[in-house]
Amino acid sequence: MVPEAEAQDVLAELQRLRARVPLLSGALAASTDGLVLAHDTPGVEAEGVAALTAAALGVAIRMTEATGRNGFRELLVRGESGYIATYAAGSQAVLTLLAEDRINVGRLHLEGRRAGSRIGELVDQALARAPQPAPVPRPPQQPGALPHRPT
Repeated sequence: MVPEAEAQDVLAELQRLRARVPLLSGALAASTDGLVLAHDTPGVEAEGVAALTAAALGVAIRMTEATGRNGFRELLVRGESGYIATYAAGSQAVLTLLAEDRINVGRLHLEGRRAGSRIGELVDQALARAPQPAPVPRPPQQPGALPHRPT
């Protein structure tokens, strides 16, 4: 989704975030459709977390729309052993953080929002520079004919 140089910049941002917030046990940037962009998640399957994040994001977006809150910004889940926080990161990505139970949730939000903003800028700029695939030409159809798959 993003070129290797930008993926390295995203990874560096995740590592700086984990260094600033000691009670973070993992950080992952993913596309909104669940593809891992970069991760620093020791002991956690990043691809699985990215896929679950995409599923949770879909529900969160529907909830914000259904309740008139519009425009997903963040999602916080608390388990017995800690938190999972997901933040919007530009138009095409999300940041998911794994945190210990003792973390200061206000600090988690502050740092997560800042990092999400920076990661969003990196990803959105990379996507704006990426060449767009050329559209595939379709053969003309006879009026009233049903479309068919080429064999």
